[in-house]
Amino acid sequence: MPVALDEYPLHQTPLSMRYVASSDRNFYDRCYFNAHDRTGDIFLITGAGIYPQLGVKDAYVVVRRGDLQHVVRMSDALDDERMNLAVGPYRIEVVEPLQQIHVVCDADEQGIGFDLTWRGSFPAVDEERHLWRTGIRPILDTWRFAQLGSWEGEIRVAGDTIAVSPETWVGSRDRSWGIRPIGEAEPAGKPVDGAEDFGFWWLYVPMRFDDYAIVLIAQENGAGHRTLNDAVRIHPDGRIDQLGWPRVKIHYASGTRIPEHATIAMTEPDGSPLTLEVDCLGHVPLHVGCGYGGDPDWAHGAWRGPNWIDGATYDFTDPAVAARTPWGVIDHVGRATLNGDIGWGLFEHGTMGRHLPSGFTDFGTVAP
Repeated sequence: MPVALDEYPLHQTPLSMRYVASSDRNFYDRCYFNAHDRTGDIFLITGAGIYPQLGVKDAYVVVRRGDLQHVVRMSDALDDERMNLAVGPYRIEVVEPLQQIHVVCDADEQGIGFDLTWRGSFPAVDEERHLWRTGIRPILDTWRFAQLGSWEGEIRVAGDTIAVSPETWVGSRDRSWGIRPIGEAEPAGKPVDGAEDFGFWWLYVPMRFDDYAIVLIAQENGAGHRTLNDAVRIHPDGRIDQLGWPRVKIHYASGTRIPEHATIAMTEPDGSPLTLEVDCLGHVPLHVGCGYGGDPDWAHGAWRGPNWIDGATYDFTDPAVAARTPWGVIDHVGRATLNGDIGWGLFEHGTMGRHLPSGFTDFGTVAP
């Protein structure tokens, strides 16, 4: 049967809009938002996605305050509604495409509620296509756009109602779609040659300043070979400057792989140097309750039954919870300086296994 979207001239394949062109079970389409008040004392991250080949839609929200990470996640059977995604008490309304988004979560009984409106401060920008292979198989093949903006509304968590003003509350968002590991684990097949030398190093830094925004993304293997590189400056009128091949130096807290500060050397279009300094403030390990890679409690796209919802609070003073922190990607509130300008945004980083440029020779190596 056709769906409502089939009425519009949107098709790019000889298929109904109900279907995706890929037969890969790992096809997904989702969004991510973060919000903070520039202090690092409170950090909200939320997102929602659909997984057509698995018949699932889901959403999550996490609020980190001090040592406590509050999480609500919800999941349901996928329907044919695509214009305004809703999962249980969670819904997203696109008020003005690429500019204004209304996001609501009424999961107060599970620990978190909010009513927030996003407004883009700069135009959304496409990132480079992201292709990552394990052996010869693509395990990630995605397209994504990013945007920096501000928030207005309220957050309700742990009995408190927090007013969110656009003069203070800022963040970044992205929309991505394509193929990535989702749902229940697939059979592994033949072990990949050289798996014992596995190394993963990831960096994603969207930052907003008063008159421009920076979006930087890089991925490297264990030897430091870069497989993804993109660094741009976005102006309010939509002009984009390419900022070369960033050289990154991260200072980690002693005895860990948790970043405290980063110096990122970029290059202006005319060849002159441009140095971004970033301090890492409060953080959220995305794999602790939020469903990202390595999370034992829940995975995006996993079928939990109809109208499933669950809330949890993770206390990072508990050694068992704290021990989970290194084993995934961590999102930090970032405070940046660039040519005397002060900016705010996201410093997302993860490194597991080898990364020889950082001095990490195996999974157990940490900063001195």
